[in-house]
Amino acid sequence: MAEVKLLGTWPSPFYYSVVWVLKLKGIAYEFIEEDLNNKGPLLLQHNPVHKKIPVLIHSGKSICESMIILEYIQEIWPQNSLLPTDPYDRAIARFWIKFAEDKLPAIWMVFRTSGEEQKKAIRDSLKMLETTEEHALGDKTFFGGDKIDLVDIAFGQLSQWLQMVEDVTNVKLLDASKFPRLQRWINNFKQVPIIKENLPDYQEMFAYFKALREMLLSSK
Repeated sequence: MAEVKLLGTWPSPFYYSVVWVLKLKGIAYEFIEEDLNNKGPLLLQHNPVHKKIPVLIHSGKSICESMIILEYIQEIWPQNSLLPTDPYDRAIARFWIKFAEDKLPAIWMVFRTSGEEQKKAIRDSLKMLETTEEHALGDKTFFGGDKIDLVDIAFGQLSQWLQMVEDVTNVKLLDASKFPRLQRWINNFKQVPIIKENLPDYQEMFAYFKALREMLLSSK
């Protein structure tokens, strides 16, 4: 098998999304941790445009942006497929993947902001959660049915990072009584062995992001 390297940093949900897919597909890889405050030459070489993680290096070639990486992995290693075989079902899956990619950043704006800007981010986040609750899940165990797929991975940051944003900002977004389907999905998702075994330690993550939020707000 060709050499696979993954550049990432442990608190990042985008890094973990790639880890989950590699492990679900049984792909061996070398993890290279990046310090985003002091970006290394490998990151600058393989992602000179955005200089961000994650970056997948496969046979010396670099692929950047988490969802593009996930699509690449799906195409190169089609075993244990994470997309439906039916063209219509696959199109619906890609719709929700794009929805997650476009709308989930609102949660991070809740984390990064305060005042009126944060209030808008809270409204946007609740709208995103309401739409997902009402239209995406139904009564299914996972977004695609009975097994995890790329839509679940795309929404995966709700599984651990949403609670962290709530705790750090003291803003409640996901009320289980209002979002029972999403709460059930989070519970199901975190019980998948590969997901359960590959989540960051919550207390370490909380401390990291608490300090980061304080730094972001103090620099404004």
